[in-house]
Amino acid sequence: MARPATLAEFLAANPIDAPSKTAAKEALQALRDAGREHARLKALAASDGALRDFAVAVLSLSPFLAETARIAPSLLDIALFGDIQAEIEVEIQAARACWTAGEEAGTSAETALMNRLRLAKRKVAFLVAFADLAGYFGARDTTLLLSRLAEACLSSAVDFLLLSLHEQGKLRLPHPEKPAEGSGLILLGMGKLGAAELNYSSDIDVVAFFEPERGIVTDPDEASETFARLCRRLVRIMQERTAYGYVFRIDLRLRPDPGSTPLAIPVEAALIYYEGRGQNWERAAFIKARPVAGDIPAGESFLKELTPFIFRKYLDYAAIADIHSIKRQIHLHKGFDEIAVKGHNVKLGRGGIREIEFFAQTQQLIAGGRMPELRARRTDDALAGLARANWIGAETAETLTSAYWFLRDVEHRIQMVRDEQTHILPDKEAELKRIALMMGFRDVKSFSTRLVSVLRLVEDRYAELFEQAAELSSGSGNLVFTGTQDDPDTLKTLGGLGFKRPADVSRVIRTWHSGRYRATHSVEARERLTEMMPKLLAAFGASSRADDALMHFDRFMAGLPAGIQLFSLLGNNPPLLDLLVMIMAAAPRLAGIIAARPHVFDGMLDPALLTRIPERDYLAERLGQGLASALNYEDVLDGLRIFAAEQRFLIGIRLLTGAISGARAARAFSDLADLTLERALAAVEAEIAAAHGRFPGGRIALIGMGKLGSRELTAGSDVDLILLYDYDDAATESDGEKPLDANRYFARLTQRLIAALSAPTAEGVLYEVDMRLRPSGNKGPVATRMNAFARYQREEAWTWEHMALTRARAIAGDPSLMQEADAIIGEILAIKRDRSRIAGDVAEMRALIDQEKPPSGTFDFKLIPGGLIDMEFMAQFLALMAEGRVEAGIPTSEVLQSLGRQALSQEEMENVGATFTLLSDLSQVIRLCVDGGFDPKDAPGGLVDLLCRVAHSPDIKFLEADLKARTRAVRKTFQGLMKLSG
Repeated sequence: MARPATLAEFLAANPIDAPSKTAAKEALQALRDAGREHARLKALAASDGALRDFAVAVLSLSPFLAETARIAPSLLDIALFGDIQAEIEVEIQAARACWTAGEEAGTSAETALMNRLRLAKRKVAFLVAFADLAGYFGARDTTLLLSRLAEACLSSAVDFLLLSLHEQGKLRLPHPEKPAEGSGLILLGMGKLGAAELNYSSDIDVVAFFEPERGIVTDPDEASETFARLCRRLVRIMQERTAYGYVFRIDLRLRPDPGSTPLAIPVEAALIYYEGRGQNWERAAFIKARPVAGDIPAGESFLKELTPFIFRKYLDYAAIADIHSIKRQIHLHKGFDEIAVKGHNVKLGRGGIREIEFFAQTQQLIAGGRMPELRARRTDDALAGLARANWIGAETAETLTSAYWFLRDVEHRIQMVRDEQTHILPDKEAELKRIALMMGFRDVKSFSTRLVSVLRLVEDRYAELFEQAAELSSGSGNLVFTGTQDDPDTLKTLGGLGFKRPADVSRVIRTWHSGRYRATHSVEARERLTEMMPKLLAAFGASSRADDALMHFDRFMAGLPAGIQLFSLLGNNPPLLDLLVMIMAAAPRLAGIIAARPHVFDGMLDPALLTRIPERDYLAERLGQGLASALNYEDVLDGLRIFAAEQRFLIGIRLLTGAISGARAARAFSDLADLTLERALAAVEAEIAAAHGRFPGGRIALIGMGKLGSRELTAGSDVDLILLYDYDDAATESDGEKPLDANRYFARLTQRLIAALSAPTAEGVLYEVDMRLRPSGNKGPVATRMNAFARYQREEAWTWEHMALTRARAIAGDPSLMQEADAIIGEILAIKRDRSRIAGDVAEMRALIDQEKPPSGTFDFKLIPGGLIDMEFMAQFLALMAEGRVEAGIPTSEVLQSLGRQALSQEEMENVGATFTLLSDLSQVIRLCVDGGFDPKDAPGGLVDLLCRVAHSPDIKFLEADLKARTRAVRKTFQGLMKLSG
């Protein structure tokens, strides 16, 4: 029997009730108000029957639907009396076509498009909600219609944006009348959009790719940025809230390494990423992927190429544990540790929607490679297919499918209340009653009973699945390293653990067990090593470059004086073992530090290491503790060297693990330098005073320059310093047993300070020191009197010296002289300058550096055109032009952010800021992990992977291309700034 066309002719089997008489009364008045303009609504309000009761119940239960009916009463009239299915179909078609409608009076074409799409969303969502609540539509109908609407709106917006870029000359479309056709732009719907299972208030997950070989971008070098800008405009069109609401919120984070990667990624780069580094959760996500906008055939072709990644030919039981770990992480969040009703998350909580989805997806990952019929996108279709293939029982499929749609109904009603993207049931009784009534239950108790039974049923089936998976995927392998020949089963086990060269690994481990290294001389050490070997190999095998990491660990082992304590620590502390593996895989410089100075390893045992940010106060407290037992000058200096080495190492560990950002590490390295330089200066002053006395009225101020001054040090930075002094003019010499005149006194103090910092000792070097930024450079005295410094800066200094002053900062010494120094620096920076002349000087200096110090390659971040020097010069130029309005010595990024707005476009600002952050972060990691420059061909594999992770790039080639594009744009901005100022 055909379904009636209108709700007026259809009555739900289980009508819903209003939550209270008061709410019903208010809703009835709203119905009467709507009836002022619509005769059918007026008559309905005055009648008595099931349709009126239904309308009153809906308006009383959903504030969102009631507000929509107030704004657009015609929608209420259509919902109750119109042909709902036909009205929705017309609106979806209209949304798909509205990109061609053009401008409206008083608005741009883009604004007009936004308005039309929002009105279409409002109408369809309203009609779907009424039909859903009436039982006219089931959850499958609702999700399909909402998905079709989202697809139509996305396609319309993409066509509009492509044509817009074509008309601007940015693109050359092969078919402007059908913009997406042949464009090579691919928008994949992921998750519930891809499966046509959208929630009522769902975000839509989208991933964008493009095919560069289509050649539609006018400037091929700008392809990534052109499509990224299109995506940004697409997000604005779809999700910006206006007077008409929003269309859909868009989430683009399912692309490879989201964050800093472009919003649209070349297809080839994406395929390389997924085939080489794609993870099981990404495989699961792509089960539902579907081309939803743009060049649909190109999208289908891309997914076809990706099929071997998603569905492997062999049975993939290992994927189950990986996917299950995601679910365990979800359960760790508060509120998901038990089945409840109030406050329960019906999506992520126990027994929820996600468990049913995971149940189906894991089976698809296991068997989908050999059984194409299991590759269904929709969850219910997947369950049915698994049952047909006898992969699961028919009763299980039927039970889970019923539970799935019940929970989706609950989810929709949670969202229909206020159009909120939430999956959490209310924790208040009155609000929970609202959901119960919308579900057709008479009270909270009956609803709760049904809900808990469904959740427990799902949880039980889900648990059974993973118990079976554990049995199927269990099994142990050999780890035999005795004798001189490789054990075949051991090689197989090593291969299974992730090692590419199992024979080499076996040979190295046999070396350890043979006792050739000092660390394994003793029987006890070898026994401890044997005990921890499974954990050790599992940890190394899990690293991205397992073989290389193990070989670095072998070199570390060869240098260890003893091994018992280390093996015991690692065997009983898995996080410490994982951290050591990361160091060996990515950071040979840090590995060398551990081997040479084992005491730095002690700091890694601190349980708060990765959670405690190394702020100045924290470092100062630790420094005080470290020097508490220092008895003399040499003790203080050795204590400073030990402390600085350990803290640089520990700051580096935090950076390596991602516990702190590159910018936070730079600040920590700089705070550490400030504190140690302050203590070293005080120790040197005391030592000089013991031999030569104090100079009457003598005061010293140590000025940090360069990256020290701007608080941007790296793990391997030297320190740029200027020492300023002053004294009573009447004094002629110091008051000690061996008096010195002023020049010799302060020169000797400075030389002693340089030696204290940079002389190599058994405890290493505190800091390499560079004092070339003092007046007259290396030709001038090592220490400068304050008045001479001020006179030189006012009368003789070159432009580059004033640029250097923008990063100057008093860091230690006499407080009054430090204040005077800062005041003089501020005065010099406040001088009004000829903008044209300064710009010319800056451009000339940069050209000279290009000529005399060409970069070694793309990864020479300092010297490459558009690299760190360009951006530092821009910041210093802007600071000089600001005439003292910017505090001296603040980080380059803050200078660019505060002053760039007045000189650069928003697009230039975004690129310069993002590029500076990226290059700084990469520089921090490289200086931490290796000595010297970085060449991907020669670098440790773990470091290459780490840099890609820091940059959110799928691989090193993609990162290199991204860097070239970014720095090219920065160089253009630099040249433009100097040209406009010249």
